[in-house]
Amino acid sequence: MAMKKGSLTVFLASGWKASLRSAAGGRDMAEEVAKAGKAGKCSLKLLESLRKRTHFTRQEIEALCRMYQKLVSSNTLIFSGGQCCVPPLSGISMSPAATVCEGLDRVVFRELLHNTFDLVTEEVLMDRIFCAFDRCNVGTIRLEEWVCGLSVFLRGTFEERTAFCFLVYDLNNDGYISKDEMFHLLRNCLVKQPQDEDPDEGVKDLVEMALRKLDSDHDGKVSFKDYQKAVKDEPLLLEAFGQCLPAETPCQTFISTLNS
Repeated sequence: MAMKKGSLTVFLASGWKASLRSAAGGRDMAEEVAKAGKAGKCSLKLLESLRKRTHFTRQEIEALCRMYQKLVSSNTLIFSGGQCCVPPLSGISMSPAATVCEGLDRVVFRELLHNTFDLVTEEVLMDRIFCAFDRCNVGTIRLEEWVCGLSVFLRGTFEERTAFCFLVYDLNNDGYISKDEMFHLLRNCLVKQPQDEDPDEGVKDLVEMALRKLDSDHDGKVSFKDYQKAVKDEPLLLEAFGQCLPAETPCQTFISTLNS
């Protein structure tokens, strides 16, 4: 068996809930988010709230708000030579306008990850990244979730990125990465060779190796505490079960576009 890019190549060689939480202010803030999404800009109240809770400047948040509105009301953004444009994109079905629930749907978000962040990963991980952004679990990514999610994507601390990756890998959101979840995630990391009679046996071996690396309390599953400790000791284990964070170069390109 051979290993695909973004899997456990380096690995073999050698209760997060806070970052994307809802804004304080409940219904009032939700109304601000809805108004900002429709207007394509942030109110002073929402802008200040996002500035305090993210790693963005005021100018960058305003740019992200404008970008968000273009994504929601028109088409996906494509970056060419570091410049942002909004070309027509056939076949994209946009979410209908619906006050607070208006936002980016899965199709548009996937196009964004591919075209802007050059993120090419497994289907299950693409879906889980979307869910990590969609903290309200309404099927679309709202303005506040967009800004907070990109804060982790682009400038997240090591702790924030550790929490984000764990959330992505915890497929059923029960606070643990189980052996079944590891098997499901790692199965797509292997390319079957002609001589392989049972490729699943190789995946099972990988799961056992992962448990030895990550399961510090030896209970047969990986808690966030286990994962946090393992990644702190060996940072290369951060994306042990597949790529779910963008590389440095597309991040810098995106940030430079915000400030241009």
